[in-house]
Amino acid sequence: MADAIEFGPMPRAIGEAELEVDGVRVFYRRVPGEGTPTVYCHGNPTHGEDWLPFLERGGPAIAMDMPGWGRSDRPDPAAFDYSMYGLSAFLEKCLEELGVSKRKLVVHDWGGLALIGAQQRPELVEKLVVINAVPLLPGYRWHWVAQIWRRRGLGELANATTTRTSMALIMRQAKGDRRAMPKQFVDTTWRYWDRGTQRATLALYRHADPDRLATAGKDLKKLTCRSLILWGDRDPYLPTRFAQAFATSLPDADLEVIKGAGHWPWIDHPQVIDEVLRFIA
Repeated sequence: MADAIEFGPMPRAIGEAELEVDGVRVFYRRVPGEGTPTVYCHGNPTHGEDWLPFLERGGPAIAMDMPGWGRSDRPDPAAFDYSMYGLSAFLEKCLEELGVSKRKLVVHDWGGLALIGAQQRPELVEKLVVINAVPLLPGYRWHWVAQIWRRRGLGELANATTTRTSMALIMRQAKGDRRAMPKQFVDTTWRYWDRGTQRATLALYRHADPDRLATAGKDLKKLTCRSLILWGDRDPYLPTRFAQAFATSLPDADLEVIKGAGHWPWIDHPQVIDEVLRFIA
């Protein structure tokens, strides 16, 4: 069982590479191995480095930085579709380019946009783990930070005036005990924030009206693979009622609410990593 999480240099067992899709350079991490790969899908404002504690202990696996986040290109929103549908379609193109057909999916926060493509080709998904994901479900209303991002002018101002210190303070809200996030976790998020993530964030949230979220998940019932819903009960952004809603919408789902955990449950309770890896094995 993991006792603590380290966010440090890339372990040697994890390969780093790039591919180009539709003229956009995409950075990804890959763990080689036999069998169906696990595709780890990150949220906002982080990137694929979220998944290092999982990648260093399990494989085969892939974790990419979506365009606009991490070390991937930041195409101009005028020339690239940062909507949840656009990003989902782009993810599918990347996986096709990497030769990934069958896959296991682990999604967190906005990584849940991978479920849009999964509903279109459910036969490709062997197992699914949903961790505190943006609800592709009816009834969701955006939290206060997202409401700022969704307002033109105000969102730009908020992002332009964000500092590492203010980011660290906001991230405290997302931790189960409301203490500081690990310094390296904040650093790896902040490192790429002013290189374009701000624009990608605004474009994504401004497209994602609540009714569009509900429509995007209308075929979740097609995902008949075994699913595991893991949800930190102290998430200030995504109430636990949506964990139950995901579990109800997916035909073969188990639900576990993690007491005392926040938006990134594995940071509060590292044993979540073991649980995910056992499930997808």
